[in-house]
Amino acid sequence: MKNEDTCDIFCYDEDKVNRVREKISKTDFQDMAQIFKVIADHTRLKVAYALCDEDELCVCDVANIIGSTMATASHHLRLLRNMGIAMYRKDGKLVFYSLVDEQFKQIIRLAIEHQKEGVGVE
Repeated sequence: MKNEDTCDIFCYDEDKVNRVREKISKTDFQDMAQIFKVIADHTRLKVAYALCDEDELCVCDVANIIGSTMATASHHLRLLRNMGIAMYRKDGKLVFYSLVDEQFKQIIRLAIEHQKEGVGVE
């Protein structure tokens, strides 16, 4: 049986391969993979999306949004914070979280738009 999704012979474009290898060697894929790993959890992705829509949410808000306990919401927020994705501030007895930068918000929004268009894993 013949595979149609692989080349029948082995050859490559040396210039393209060298260009891409050079770019890859200058990129830290380990850190990038960790970010994707953290948001690969559907609950943390919901939390990140909620923080995209609002500049800041307290732990209680997040718990209500995702339908969880405060402990669960706090756990997910802490993971986002430990990865450098979110930050927090304490105001009296409340703790408010926000996303660190606009670029991360763009990643989340792009993923949501991608999903809405019906493109991706089925």
